[in-house]
Formats: sequence, structure tokens, C-alpha cells
Amino acid sequence: MRSSRGASRAFNRRSIALAVLVAALGYFVDIYDLILFSVVRVRSLSDIGVPQADLLGKGVLLLNMQMMGMLLGGIAWGVLGDRKGRLSVLFGSIVVYSVANLLNAAVTSVPQYAALRFVAGIGLAGELGAGITLVSEIMPRESRGYATALVAAVGICGAIVAVVIGEVFDWRVAYTVGGIMGMALLLLRIGVHESGLFEQVKAEAHARGRFLQLFATRERARRYLAIILVGVPIWYVVGILVTFSPEFGRAMGMDPAPSAAKAVMFTYIGLAVGDVSSGWLSQVLRSRTRVLRWFLSLTAACVAVYFLPWPRSVPAFYLLCLALGFSTGYWAVFVTVAAEQFGTNLRATATTTVPNFVRGAVVPLTSVFQALAPVIGLTWSGLTVGVTTLVLGFAAVALLAETHGRDLDFLED
Repeated sequence: MRSSRGASRAFNRRSIALAVLVAALGYFVDIYDLILFSVVRVRSLSDIGVPQADLLGKGVLLLNMQMMGMLLGGIAWGVLGDRKGRLSVLFGSIVVYSVANLLNAAVTSVPQYAALRFVAGIGLAGELGAGITLVSEIMPRESRGYATALVAAVGICGAIVAVVIGEVFDWRVAYTVGGIMGMALLLLRIGVHESGLFEQVKAEAHARGRFLQLFATRERARRYLAIILVGVPIWYVVGILVTFSPEFGRAMGMDPAPSAAKAVMFTYIGLAVGDVSSGWLSQVLRSRTRVLRWFLSLTAACVAVYFLPWPRSVPAFYLLCLALGFSTGYWAVFVTVAAEQFGTNLRATATTTVPNFVRGAVVPLTSVFQALAPVIGLTWSGLTVGVTTLVLGFAAVALLAETHGRDLDFLED
């Protein structure tokens, strides 16, 4: 690493507040669309003529298409963010997924639906990374964690709104609402300024946005893979324990089984509170890594309670989902650390790809979970996958350097 020796643009309080607001609302619409598909999946597929027996298979197909779009989009938007600027991604990604949302409301066949979920996935991949990169670079380094925590907390509330709108309104209306929100957000982005750190690096014609450069040295590759592994337990909880909560509930003798939609809603309420708390703690303690270890420990405790035998009821299960959400609410700190780990010429590439690779980890996690379930049972399969992700997460934190208060004015050689 070396200094970019550039002076960042002097942002006044109003400019900073606008940038934080735009990043937060962009992530809000991002999460809204991401969760909305899970909420309306069954109703939308049934409405376009998919037989009951094919609902699971077609739903998995659409989910995989969306995740594939996010993985490819994460790389594309990350590279674009480092080559053309953070604002280019904030504008481009929201246009892509807003248009995809509006078109989703008009689908009449599975091939149309699958193609649009792929396009939506590409668009969704850019918002969080570009927003956190921009906010991290314009905020004073002593208070950076507060802003990124606010972005994550507001964004995660999009899941709660998605559950409410998806449950109350027709699925076509719900998709239309998402598209309109995205388009409306474009108006706010007109007044946002580009990061001064990026402008300086661009003016000096440094090499930027080369994805494979993340693996050019062993030390850089270790940093990159470690931060991904730290985030995987979050999506283990969301993608397996919460998504399959009805199946786990029945396997554990609950009658009636918990609702997946309500489990998601309570989990994301906890996530929002957890993100504010973890971001605040990282500032008070002046340590990102200590907070990551604390929240991973809390996640491990909540996962243990999830699988331990105890008198279960649906209200108690939803309370546990709330606790699981809070314990995995280190997403804000996790993404902030991703931005702080890498130099200006690779920061958007790293910060945009990392959360999308974490989200994409749901595919191999669920594949292993489903493969083990017939052999060792649903409960033991879920526990085995969870223990593995948590052990890797703790090991990965130990490999990360402390980044609280780090000056982001540096480059990756």
C-alpha cells in the first residue's frame, strides 16, 4: 500500500448528509426488492400458471438466476465504481433494478420472470458497495462508523416494508411500488458530489478497478477472502435458519409452524437495531475487530439456542428471530471494514463484490444443507453448516487488521 497523496474534496455538512441519505435510501430500495421476491414468490408463480408441484423447483430457479445476476453485477459495478466513479454506480444500478422491478410486475411466464430476476440481480449488486465506498471516503475518519451504520440500518428497514407491502397488496402492485421508489430516488442523487479521493486518483491516472488485482499478492488475497468469511454467518442465519423456519419448526414439533414472512420481518427488525448498535459500539470502543468478535459470539449463542431442545411456541420463536437478527446486525461494521481494508484504486471493487459474494454464499450453503438433510436429518444438517460458518468467521476476524480511524488516502500497488 502507499499514499495517494491527494486531498479529498471538502464536503460541507449538507453535502455529507445528502450523500448519506442517498446511500441509505438506495440500500433501502435494494433490500426491499431482494426480500420482496421471497415474500411474493409462491403467489406470483401460482398466478402465472405454475402448478403446485413445481413451485419449489421454479422458485429455486428464479432465486439462482437472481443470485447469479448479483455475483456478476457485483464484479461489474465494482470495477465501474473504481474506473468511472462511485456516482456512476449509484445512478446506473438503481436504473437497472428499478426498470426490472417495473417489468417484473408484468411477467406472464417463468422464462420472462427468470430473465428479469437476473437483470434485477445485476442492478441490486451495485447499491450497497458504491454507497458505503462514497460515504466512507467523504466522512471524517473519526466518525465514519456512525454514517455507515445509519446507511445499513435504514436500508435493512426495506425488508420490513417489503414484508408488509408484499403481504397486503397484490404482488404486481408490490413490484411496481419498488420500481417507482427507485426512480424517485434518482432525483435526490442529482445533488450528490463525487468522492474527492477518487477524483484525485483518477486525475493522476493510476490503474484502477482491476478485479484480479485483489488476488495479485497473497496478503491482499488473504484480506479479501477473510472479510468475505466474516460476513457468511449473517446469510447462513437469513438464508437457512430464517428462510426455512417453517420446515425447522415442524421438525422441532411446532404446530402450527412459524410463518417464513413473519420470521423474516422480525429478523430484519433485529438486524436494523443490531446495525445501529454495532456501528455505535465500533466508534465508542474505537475498534471494528472487537465488535465483530462480540457479535459473532452472540450469533453463536443464538444459533445454539435455536437448536437446543426447549418448550417452543410461535411467539417465542419470533422472539428468537429478533435476537438472531440483532446478533447478525454487524453487517454495517462488516461492510465498513471492507471499505477500510483496501486502497482507493480498488476500494469500490472490493466493497461492492464482498457483500455480493457473501450473499452468493447462500447457494453453496443451502446446497450442502439440502445434501446433508436426508443423511443426518434437517436439524443436524442446519447445525453442521452453522458451526462451520461460525468457526471460519472467527478465524477470519483474527486475520484482519484493525481499521478504525484509518486514513483512506492510500493506494494498492
